[in-house]
Amino acid sequence: MSVTIKDVAKAAGVSVATVSRVLNNTATVSEATTELVNTAIKELGYSPNFLGRNLRKCETNMILTVIPSIEHTFYNDIIRGLQDAAAPNYDVLIATTNGNINLEIRLLNMIYNKTVDGAVFLGTRLDAATINSLKDKYNIALCCERVEGADILTVTVDDCKAGFDAAEALINAGHKRIGLISADKLAPSSIDREKGYRLALEKHGIEIDESLIFHGSYEYSDGIKGFNKLLDLPDPPTAVFCISDLLAIASIKAAEARGLTAGKDIDIMGFDNSLMARVYTPGLTTIAQPGYDMGYRVMKCLLDNMLNNAEHTGHVIMAHTLIKRESALCGK
Repeated sequence: MSVTIKDVAKAAGVSVATVSRVLNNTATVSEATTELVNTAIKELGYSPNFLGRNLRKCETNMILTVIPSIEHTFYNDIIRGLQDAAAPNYDVLIATTNGNINLEIRLLNMIYNKTVDGAVFLGTRLDAATINSLKDKYNIALCCERVEGADILTVTVDDCKAGFDAAEALINAGHKRIGLISADKLAPSSIDREKGYRLALEKHGIEIDESLIFHGSYEYSDGIKGFNKLLDLPDPPTAVFCISDLLAIASIKAAEARGLTAGKDIDIMGFDNSLMARVYTPGLTTIAQPGYDMGYRVMKCLLDNMLNNAEHTGHVIMAHTLIKRESALCGK
């Protein structure tokens, strides 16, 4: 039969309450008594049932993090920030949806059933009405991707301003035909970055050529497809802004297949400043999102809501930065 906390108490010659205090470190227990309890635990091979204890408290000390894809290394920085902010009292459980709304809805059962204490979504297919109904009952937040109309704790960069800054940097480098490789029209970040691109061209009096804008997905293959489509135009672009680093890396590979060198024959810019952007050759010029800081900030605010009845429900805008590397020497 399994060893119980009562067995430990009997072996140590103390009360069950004292054993509980030692296990949970919730009150001062003398060093001698603590040693007696720990010796009994070791000799009897007792293993505390933390899961049962957490369920009795209606807490799991677990925060669910839902990510759309594991293909983008940018999420790694956010997850590190989430984990560091959650430690040492909470663990971060990561689940991937691959953009599948049915899987995302199924994951919500973990919140409904109290399998987790809260959730952070790094992109979601849920609409604002659904999110607003959830946030009144459950501890949830958004990070790196907003939802229009959602009155919920959200931490992102200003994607429109970031898209504007990317396009303007290429314009200031002398480019007038700038291609855009965009992605999911359902993702607000994609929409906002394209909006920024258009605003930059308008500001500088450059006519918007719709043939220079490619809409696909965030997948690597669509980066290659989009770049080749743009370069096959009768009057191809001299620079390409991609709304993610993965799409930009794909574009660089497609350029190489054509005998072109990014940063020399054509400028290519990404978005995120993921690990790939930092280690790839040529180095990728990109818009840096402060992924770690975003993850850390959203987790701290979420835990403050959960533990201290705080009311962090607004949209927190984090600063982005233009990082110049070899793939697009803006201002050369």
